Amino acid sequence: QVQLVESGGGLVQAGGSLRLSCAASGRTFSYYAMGWFRQAPGKEREFVAAISTSGGSTRYADSVKGRFTISRDNVKNTLLLQMNSLKLEDTAVYYCAGGRGAYIGRGVGEYPYWGQGTQVTVSS
Repeated sequence: QVQLVESGGGLVQAGGSLRLSCAASGRTFSYYAMGWFRQAPGKEREFVAAISTSGGSTRYADSVKGRFTISRDNVKNTLLLQMNSLKLEDTAVYYCAGGRGAYIGRGVGEYPYWGQGTQVTVSS
């Protein structure tokens, strides 16, 4: 079955950087769009970024545009999220999500496969 395993979360000061990774297995990685979502305490899970099958097209939430970069390595079956200029409000559990097909969706319901999440905490 499809497995998504995130890594790279941690504690970082505001203005710092982190890189999240997601290792995928169980299906042909390059056939499917992928995304990152996050969920802060007491809030709904929200879209962060998504990427097309080839990596040539990306979408970002307005709140992270210009600071975060999503990318993928279809040889290593890995999804990445480079997060720069981190803010306190970026604190959340970050989830890797696998799409149904090639469409780069922004909705939680458009991603049937999810990792377990990795905690990102930004301190002042």
